[in-house]
Amino acid sequence: MSYELRIEPLGETIEVADEQTLLDACLRAGIWLPHACCHGLCATCKVQVIEGEVEHGEASPFALMDFERDEGKTLACCATMTSDVTIEADIDEEPDAENIAVEDFPGRVVRIENLTPTIKGIWIALDKPIHFQAGQYINLEIPSLGISRPFSIASAPGQGATIELNVRIVAGGAGTTYVHESLKAGDDVRLSGPYGRFFVRKSADLPVIFMAGGSGLSSPRSMILDLLAEGCTRPITLVYGQRSRKELYYHAEFSALADKHANFTYVPSLSDEPQDTDWSGLRGFVHDAAKAHFDNDFRDHKAYLCGPPAMIDACITTLMQGRLFENDIYTEKFLSAADAQQVRSPLFRKL
Repeated sequence: MSYELRIEPLGETIEVADEQTLLDACLRAGIWLPHACCHGLCATCKVQVIEGEVEHGEASPFALMDFERDEGKTLACCATMTSDVTIEADIDEEPDAENIAVEDFPGRVVRIENLTPTIKGIWIALDKPIHFQAGQYINLEIPSLGISRPFSIASAPGQGATIELNVRIVAGGAGTTYVHESLKAGDDVRLSGPYGRFFVRKSADLPVIFMAGGSGLSSPRSMILDLLAEGCTRPITLVYGQRSRKELYYHAEFSALADKHANFTYVPSLSDEPQDTDWSGLRGFVHDAAKAHFDNDFRDHKAYLCGPPAMIDACITTLMQGRLFENDIYTEKFLSAADAQQVRSPLFRKL
């Protein structure tokens, strides 16, 4: 059984399978709706039901309050349809966005490498190439647990049917524990994608700043490799932070890219490197390194942030103090249940 879903203000109508969520149906039809956690916790995907009936599913009562349900609101990531439905969504026009339909991709793990003591590189050969914008992510199925988890694509688009993921182990994290302790080269896997609205606004033709921490380097690496492969000549700066030298992965690659491309600058910084080592680079957090490198003046740039929530919040504050504001700052957060309960600044409702 299926129903018809009409999405306003786009005026698009799609077919939705029984028990399929509104969000999944839209993404698989190449229609982007705002979303973040995908588990009914953060309220980013809240839409207005204009006509028809839906089941709210596992929407958190904090993300979708009783009075909002009475007003006809629902969370697209949880809601399923019990009739034909018309919704109204807050959809921003993005001239640089490619509206790529989400698909399922079988594949096989062809290589696993310890990039750092806590981060593994996973290379997956897919049965067919996946088309994505640099900066997007996939959902990897964890079959033994009946769940899927999001991981950014670290490789550049157009590299055939093999993609690279960089996965940091998270204490108590079911998905990352599976990848680090159970996944092996030769294993068959399934994933879906691409997801996300994190990509370079190339039409702006402004200098680009990437600020990354930890395994948050994945998306910026894909974006930088893509820009350089296209022959981009605008200034590109990567400010990348890790705790110590042993955690600083792809350091040699980015140093070589900086030597090869006059418009690319690499600024690594270590926040907890022992003082008696031979590290001669910057010490401190990502936002401090960026502030020092740019002399606290970020005007006329586009900034892309990827990393732990605390790092992103600190970087946003620093960029604003340096006179770069919301319209020129972009970030991607993978929200856990704990993250989703945190208050988000109304200035950054779209990020």
